[in-house]
Amino acid sequence: MSAGKLSKIENGRVLPSAQDVDLILTALQVSEDAKAEFVSAARLAATEETAWRELRRMGQWKHQQAIQAVEAQTTTLRLFQGQLIPGLLQTAEYASAVFALPPTLPEETRAKTIAARMDRQSVLYELHRSFHFVICEHVLRWRICAPSIMAVQIDRLLSLSRLPNVQIDVLPLDRQMPDFPMTCFSAHDDRLVIVETFHSELTTRDPRDVSLYLSTHDRFARVALQGDEMRELLSHIRDGFFRTREST
Repeated sequence: MSAGKLSKIENGRVLPSAQDVDLILTALQVSEDAKAEFVSAARLAATEETAWRELRRMGQWKHQQAIQAVEAQTTTLRLFQGQLIPGLLQTAEYASAVFALPPTLPEETRAKTIAARMDRQSVLYELHRSFHFVICEHVLRWRICAPSIMAVQIDRLLSLSRLPNVQIDVLPLDRQMPDFPMTCFSAHDDRLVIVETFHSELTTRDPRDVSLYLSTHDRFARVALQGDEMRELLSHIRDGFFRTREST
């Protein structure tokens, strides 16, 4: 968090978001009892929205750092993704293609943002944390970059899926879905959910909302491919990209 933003919060010129409250109280080492009181008060306005244009204005790399701080406080992360490969699992080349999509970022900003996203991935190797990703199959097939980059990205998923604390499930196209994959979201333990829409990022701490997203994640996970069955599908998709590269 920048000194300028912290100053505005301290002087009451800006209301802190749920993420801001969590980060500040953790940094100040506030007792759990006191933190619970603040969180209880924050739940009076439990759902907050930040437009992507505002995040771009502040600096996308700063937003990546803020997410990293939230992930550092998370023991169990559950993530559902029907749009892109999750940021924690992206290769640098795939991330570069993502941030090259409109609205285009200045080159320096894009480089900083990609670097910040790559820095976040070190959390995957902290074995006291667990990660459960559910990804729609069409996400793995959407060609947002060259086939060779897509193939390497899929290979990266195969590698990460073998980490003892990382579970990657894939929702196949040929199974009946339990719900509509309306948007992507990440659930941080049972305390916080971050939802991405086309125009904004939503953050909710309301226990009812958190419970809804956790149950939604579980319902999709129950019909997803897991383990060796999932890796067989990933290998098939990866090899298809390799063949496409060779034929072009």
